[in-house]
Amino acid sequence: VQLVESGGGSVQPGGSLRLSCSVSGYTAGRFCMGWFRQAPGKEREGVASFDTGSRIKYYADSAKGRFTISQDNAKITLYLQMNSLKPEDTAMYYCATARVCVSGSWPRASSYSYWGQGTQVTVSS
Repeated sequence: VQLVESGGGSVQPGGSLRLSCSVSGYTAGRFCMGWFRQAPGKEREGVASFDTGSRIKYYADSAKGRFTISQDNAKITLYLQMNSLKPEDTAMYYCATARVCVSGSWPRASSYSYWGQGTQVTVSS
């Protein structure tokens, strides 16, 4: 499985970005796809995840109301629409896949097997 993120960049507070993650090597069946972020000196944290089978979406409290996770119908691309960005959203953003999304463990990086290389998001005035 290969994951490639894109769409990061620098924006001012209040701005928007849409991150994309292209998936290759495994798109059949049900699995979990997630977005994580890691700021310098901090642990990697789950931002949002999407269960391709149940189509349930999970969001971290910091992302609720501002970020939207989605996937194209072919399961080839995962998106993260980020609105009303804040300086504290500055981080490297990663997409990842797991066999299944579990409501209690979806934010844990250890639950995911495959990772992309990341795309940098910087929010600054």
